[in-house]
Amino acid sequence: MSIKLDSRHLYLQVIEVIKRDIESGTYKEKEKLPSEFQLSKNLGISRATLREALRILEEENVVTRRHGVGTFVNPKPIFSSGIEQLNSVTYTIEQSGKEPGSQYLSTEIQEATEDDFRRFSPKNVHSVAKIERLRTADNEPVVFCIDKIPEGLVPMEFMNKEDSLFKLLEKYAGKRIAYAVTYIEPIGFHDRIFEVLKCDPEQSLLLLKQMHYTDEDEPVLYSANYFRSDVFSFHVLRKRT
Repeated sequence: MSIKLDSRHLYLQVIEVIKRDIESGTYKEKEKLPSEFQLSKNLGISRATLREALRILEEENVVTRRHGVGTFVNPKPIFSSGIEQLNSVTYTIEQSGKEPGSQYLSTEIQEATEDDFRRFSPKNVHSVAKIERLRTADNEPVVFCIDKIPEGLVPMEFMNKEDSLFKLLEKYAGKRIAYAVTYIEPIGFHDRIFEVLKCDPEQSLLLLKQMHYTDEDEPVLYSANYFRSDVFSFHVLRKRT
């Protein structure tokens, strides 16, 4: 292989070659790549160059490196969405051509915590409805959702009648969600959530913490959504000002 004849940095060429081999099926999803020794020998490059390429590929979620085990090809995400667009999980799944569904794990009224007071401020919240759901796509588990709504906005008996909490808030409270403030965190192993989502213990989750507001800047919904990183990917369009 004559990648050294290319004028670009070697590690960029290596990244391109590995991605091309994955696309062509030379390396399949969840398959282990050849050892660093063998791969660097095949490509005619140093192991230092290969490691830099693998580091970047891991940052791009193309591969996962497991210490002492090897490097594995990650499954290509089924859903890809720009986080600058505020859509419900239901809508995101529908847009992929799959059938969204919900399994309600628990629904309860609980006393607001200090975090709840802070999140829903300046609204004076004493108790919240907490809903835990497993979201599915064609009956496959893909997202674990924890949602909190101030008590009284939506009748409890209707919480499990509609997949989209956005629609419930509009229908029963007249509250249309206009925007959200979002934080994204990578999450490692979590006993309960990994079991419910049927995750591989080696994979990670993407946690989106979102506080949703109406056009009047009223906070009405807090969500902590755990997305399977092998199924979802998120991107954002950034413009220079």
